[in-house]
Amino acid sequence: MVGLDNNDPLFLQVKEAEASVLEAHLGKSGFANHGQRVVQGQRLVQAASDVFLGWEHIVGFDGQAHDHYVRQLWDWKASASIDTMSPELLDVYAQICGWTLARAHARSGDRVAIAAYLGQSDTFDQALARFAALYAEQNDLDHQALSTAITSGRMTAETET
Repeated sequence: MVGLDNNDPLFLQVKEAEASVLEAHLGKSGFANHGQRVVQGQRLVQAASDVFLGWEHIVGFDGQAHDHYVRQLWDWKASASIDTMSPELLDVYAQICGWTLARAHARSGDRVAIAAYLGQSDTFDQALARFAALYAEQNDLDHQALSTAITSGRMTAETET
């Protein structure tokens, strides 16, 4: 397949979709096909999804049926090299990642229903602030445990210069 012309090849990528790791805790997915679950999740959080995004149930070479999702293979995707970023640039990058994640989460719910559910009180705000403080405290405890393990020799750490 080609895109604009013969110099613009179009590749589709087929990836197997297995049961979500959350199923062990939340029960079986409501989707009959795990590929459909992945596709619906991507469509939910992405501002614009791949037009070729879809799912299929395929019998594999092993004779067993497997769920898959299909998407366009973009070989020109770029990734930020955080290892070489200055602290200032890393801060900007982290803000962009946070904004992108917040935007994806905002797309995944009905804002009117959520606002109605939360009401006018600050109960949710206070709960969220408590959670954030506890989460930060846990991060500090985890970092301290890692540092202690490194100092005691139970773990090794390498740094690049």
